[in-house]
Amino acid sequence: MKRLAINKLIDWKKSSRRKPLLIEGARQVGKTWLVKEFAKQCYENMIYINFEEDIPLRNLFTGDYKVDRIIATISAATGQVCKADSTLIFFDEIQEAEGALTALKYFCENAPEIHVVAAGSLLGVNLHQRISFPVGKVQFLTLHPMCFLEFLDAVGQPMLAQLIIDQDWDTINLLTDRYRELLKQYYYIGGMPEVVKEFASSQNWEQCRNIQSDILKSYERDFSKHAPLNEVPRIGAIWRSLPEQLSKENKKFIYGVIRQGARAREFKNALQWLFDAGLLIKVSNVTSPRIPLASYESRSIFKVYMLDVGLMGAMCNLSASTIANGNAIYTEFKGAMTEQYVAQQLLLYFKPYYWSKENSQQEIDFLIQWNDDIVPLEVKAELNLNAKSFKQYLAENTPARAYRISMVPYKKEATFANLPLYAVNALHPEGII
Repeated sequence: MKRLAINKLIDWKKSSRRKPLLIEGARQVGKTWLVKEFAKQCYENMIYINFEEDIPLRNLFTGDYKVDRIIATISAATGQVCKADSTLIFFDEIQEAEGALTALKYFCENAPEIHVVAAGSLLGVNLHQRISFPVGKVQFLTLHPMCFLEFLDAVGQPMLAQLIIDQDWDTINLLTDRYRELLKQYYYIGGMPEVVKEFASSQNWEQCRNIQSDILKSYERDFSKHAPLNEVPRIGAIWRSLPEQLSKENKKFIYGVIRQGARAREFKNALQWLFDAGLLIKVSNVTSPRIPLASYESRSIFKVYMLDVGLMGAMCNLSASTIANGNAIYTEFKGAMTEQYVAQQLLLYFKPYYWSKENSQQEIDFLIQWNDDIVPLEVKAELNLNAKSFKQYLAENTPARAYRISMVPYKKEATFANLPLYAVNALHPEGII
């Protein structure tokens, strides 16, 4: 399989300002595979240390942070010689080794010629718990589940993915039915690499759902294993409330859905743990659609999505036939699934927000910031293009770019573009339409 994030790793390798790289992301999104594939393509050799498995090496950094000693020790332990610029050192499950994060500072300051990548499970949670962290001495990369383009490539349709990258709309529009079919498959399979790999090799929908269920169970086990003990019941309660949260017509996160009478002060730490673990996506409301969006972000009003559309379907027990045939259950739930899918794709390049006018029903599903533009995105699940809020927003704000995202083929209108759902990945900083 191919991952688009490998291009970011290649850019990191070439950069004259390269620092040790920390890769964040939820469990099982493919962090270890990505780094090993990157090393295979771009380095003569890799020194790989997994601190979860190599228990004696967990004490590697407790004595001192002398880089020469550290390199000599891991070279002896692995039998690999470390050569500047041609060896990649990969610290996996870095959170298991005391002092390992601090050690990255000394690689940055005293051995910038050594290429170091680190990754770990629940690294976002661990970083928030650390008292000391080498601020300014590391770079970050967040890995998400596979996007629709990566899914197309994995299931043997690389040319369909390339057409979207090239924005060849005439050809894409001719192949609308094929794209729609594959998008429904992606809604069920999602982007977790193990699930995609199984589907690509066997086309066994039931086995894919079994893998998704196992992934969800592993996340639930993490609650009790890694979360603060007093927060575990609250984290579990939020997690169990997600199907109801996601199926609401108004997608704003409501604490009362967790249980009657629930309040933010009671559950905010548990919810933040799920965000830090990479299991949930937070899309905040902005009080005004202005530059910069982050300055207008609301702390208390937000939407929540899962990390992966396939896992969302598994948690909500949506069958393959339900999604493929568009029966009554899917008809009721498809708006949530479509927004989930779009949010997941946008995260590859943007931090999405949404906007709703105070004391009004007017709402824009997503806003993204592109250079000095605020770009509104209206999302529709099928072919119904009634979008009163969107038209009102365009009239009041006259944005330079705007997109109505639905199952309608690409078409440029006077004030916006119709962008098909299966081509959302055409929205990226270097090639926004």
